[in-house]
This record gives sequence, C-alpha cells and structure tokens, in this order.
Amino acid sequence: MEYKIVGQTVPVVEVKLNKGESMYTQSGGMAYQTEGIKMHTNARGGVMKSLGRMFAGESIFMANYTSETDGAMVAFATTVPGALVPIDLRNMPNGLIMQKGAFLCAEQSVETSIAFTKKFSAGFFGGEGFILQKAKGNGIVFLEVDGDVIEKELGPGEVLKVDTGNVVAFDSNVSYEIETVKGLGNIFLGGEGLFLTKLTGPGKIILQSQNFNDFAGRIATRIPSKK
Repeated sequence: MEYKIVGQTVPVVEVKLNKGESMYTQSGGMAYQTEGIKMHTNARGGVMKSLGRMFAGESIFMANYTSETDGAMVAFATTVPGALVPIDLRNMPNGLIMQKGAFLCAEQSVETSIAFTKKFSAGFFGGEGFILQKAKGNGIVFLEVDGDVIEKELGPGEVLKVDTGNVVAFDSNVSYEIETVKGLGNIFLGGEGLFLTKLTGPGKIILQSQNFNDFAGRIATRIPSKK
C-alpha cells in the first residue's frame, strides 16, 4: 500500500493498492476511485462493535474497498477544513486512543473498538462523550483533524491540560482524566466551558487547533431567526 495526501484546505488521502489489498472507512468517506476497486459494506466486527462505533460518533456500517488489480487507487476525504494525519500503529504496540469523529480510514490489519475512560464521571461529564475509540494493529490509520495539527511528546509524569474538544488522539500509555475548571468566576465568565482534559505522559498526543462543533455553534448564533 502506498499513499499521498492531496490538498491543504479540505485534504484527501489517495491510497494506491496492489491486488488483494484493502482499506475500510465509515460510510460516506470515499471521495473517488479508479477502475479495479471493489466495494462491499458490512458491520465490521459484529453487532456489538457496530453499536460501539455508533456511540463513538461513527457510522454503524463500514465500507471496504479492495483492489482487484495492482495499482488501483481509492481516495478518502475529510469532512471539514483541516488536516489528515497518518499513524503507523506498528510503532504503537499498545494502540492509539482516538476522540470520537477522528477516524477516517485504515488498512484492514487495523482494528478499532470502543474504549471507556477509567472513571465513569470523567467521560459522563466531560462534554465530548463518554466513549472513545481505540485503534490497534499492524497497519496505518488516518485521522481527521479540524484546523491545524499540533503534536506533543510528553515525558514521564509530564502533564498537559487541554480543552476537551481540541484532543484528537493519544498513545495508550498516556493517562486521560477530565477535571473541572476551578472557581465560579472562571466557570461563568471565562468562556472556556466547565471541563479540561488532563493528559499525563509518557507518550505522544495529537491536538487540533479548531473544534468544528464550537465553530458551527458560533455560526449558528449569527443566523437570523424568523419571527
């Protein structure tokens, strides 16, 4: 499998496959393809994993694209302005934890599953959803990022506190907690929401400069309402 990322505003990844090689994505992720690509849709991993994907903000069914000849190409596109990040999971033996909506596509050798936060209250009150996703395997997964990509490498015990909507993914070695913003004045007047994500190293983390849900909310407030 070979790939190249095309475009900057709303990028796509073009994946060149040899005969028998295959990629999968959530429904609607494919942008264009050449001759020689066969598509089939299934509830990848069975009913329970499919329901888990639904709770994590992904589609129940996955679309699989398999090459029937050497050199066939299929392209997958982001849904909002931002970036694409390829992660080779062979360099992450413990896997990668992803925020909901971050998964775009992956090789068939990559398995995705739901991943619960260690503390129920952390996910339940964290604002971005209780269920995360975990990707693990011997292949490449492509992540969709809103805005620009910020990558950090945390040392042992090093802490970074992030607005929850700006977290994209992190190494499974990184611990993940939700904490409330301290002080009533900060909560009601600070404009930053109630919660922060506390990430503690060691491990790699991927952040995004934009949270599209916040952006869409700001646009919605400026749309005139009919009286």
